[in-house]
Amino acid sequence: MSFHALVLAGSRGGPDPVADHAGVADKALIRIDGATMLERVVTALREAGAVRIAVSANAPAVRAEALRLGTEPLAAAAGPSASTLLGLQTLGAPLLVTTADHALLRAEWVRAFLADAPGDSDVAALLASRDAIERDSPPTRRTYLRFADGAWSGCNLFLCRTPAAEAAIGLWMSVERDRKRPWRIVRRLGPGTLLRYATGRLTLQAALARLGATVGVRAAAVAARNGLAAVDVDTPADLDLVRAILADGAAQPFQST
Repeated sequence: MSFHALVLAGSRGGPDPVADHAGVADKALIRIDGATMLERVVTALREAGAVRIAVSANAPAVRAEALRLGTEPLAAAAGPSASTLLGLQTLGAPLLVTTADHALLRAEWVRAFLADAPGDSDVAALLASRDAIERDSPPTRRTYLRFADGAWSGCNLFLCRTPAAEAAIGLWMSVERDRKRPWRIVRRLGPGTLLRYATGRLTLQAALARLGATVGVRAAAVAARNGLAAVDVDTPADLDLVRAILADGAAQPFQST
């Protein structure tokens, strides 16, 4: 499938403990195994077949790195959801969205995700099961969503397959706005869905399908084939883990652009 790609590399403002830990101005510029994290992500996307790659960032140094890598810098909006909306409106669908701190990203994971995403979906998200993470990754602390079919962790890979995905991004934006008012988020699912979740009968796929239905889109979850896909760099400990994984040869060697 022909696709475009967007890399979210915006800064949240204020000190970044990961960047400080690595001694750089911005997390996306941390060098791992001879290349910046942004370069590693862009290279994987290019090898996976992305036709057009844009980087959402406002920091001048990150935008300069994006230009060096032959990608299109886009202004980062107020939050990842708004930046994704701008990316979809600029690049069009199908659009693959990931983050600059996905330092272990492999082209094969991207290709597998695109192949496994249901052909009738408007939007899809890649998630790794706890079993896959514990099988493929060294001991690591991940945040899990618990459903009837197991515990799942996000992999920072999203597919806006059709233009209808814009409605899903609108839902994402409303969730960001309501993050301090969680009751507004959960009530979108309806009492029946909440009861199924509370009694341990709601699967991940059913939850996403229900959430997508609230805005009229077909949403799907895709199970990652490799648990390492759930490892990104959110903390200094994550950075040390990624460097250790690469040093041990658990991830493919990097081929510079």
